[in-house]
Amino acid sequence: MSSVTFETQRAALADVVAIPVTPFAEDGSVDTVAHRALLRRLLDGGVRILTPNGNTGEFYALTPEERRLVTELTIDEAGAGAVILVGVGHDVPTAIASARHARELGAQMVMVHQPVHPYVSQAGWVDYHRAIAEAVPELGVVPYIRNAQLSGARLAQLGEACPNVIGVKYAVPDAARFAAFARDAGLDRFVWVAGLAEPYAPSYFSAGATGFTSGLVNVAPSVSLNMIEALRSGDYPAAMKVWEQIRRFEELRAAHGSANNVTVVKEALASLGLCRRDVRPPSRTLPEDERAEVASIAAGWSI
Repeated sequence: MSSVTFETQRAALADVVAIPVTPFAEDGSVDTVAHRALLRRLLDGGVRILTPNGNTGEFYALTPEERRLVTELTIDEAGAGAVILVGVGHDVPTAIASARHARELGAQMVMVHQPVHPYVSQAGWVDYHRAIAEAVPELGVVPYIRNAQLSGARLAQLGEACPNVIGVKYAVPDAARFAAFARDAGLDRFVWVAGLAEPYAPSYFSAGATGFTSGLVNVAPSVSLNMIEALRSGDYPAAMKVWEQIRRFEELRAAHGSANNVTVVKEALASLGLCRRDVRPPSRTLPEDERAEVASIAAGWSI
């Protein structure tokens, strides 16, 4: 695989990395019509990289068949209009099968979800990602790091073994730790994506991130794109104006240990008539009395 292709993939990560929701129909199945419409809205709104099967897409609440469906539908709807970064995870054979499926359909990259296991050793973390990366050498691989214990040196080790590990979604809520981790791992070796969305983007950009993930982008693509434009131009006051605009929405998502992270996004979409508010356990829909505030915020962003 030529380095030119990876350069294209690296460039794609330095952007608003949208994490689309997975809308559900009244019978609880994936609502493919609403899903296509939401994806089209993102693409028409200027989004250029999509992550099907991310956490805002309720990755862990989907069946294996549904995860494949979401990947297929996203790649089909996007066509050549966006770069696709497919979320994969669970046990190693499942993650590899998902990554190969993504590759067959024409995805350019996979994002590897944080290993879900009560006992994660740092060397074992490297082994997990290496097994997946080596199975799909043609794809760019992006580890999703939520483990504050992981050292930057371990990521450097993974990058040395696997040239296709090209970016990192860093989601430890500590800007100083991020700055140190990125430098220990190799600031220029990887593309750094602020994995905690708009609230953390300004501080993480100042430390070396060049992209950020977003669930809010499902609701108001222009708001997220305004923030990245400000950050790219180094206009932190303008970025913080957007930050102030999205602060309350993101506080609602982060409350109670992020219990309503997806719920609030779907509630906002429901208030705009774009999909049902349904989420799957262990998430839950918002109580009636909290819905009006979300609707009010979404209405204020309406484009």
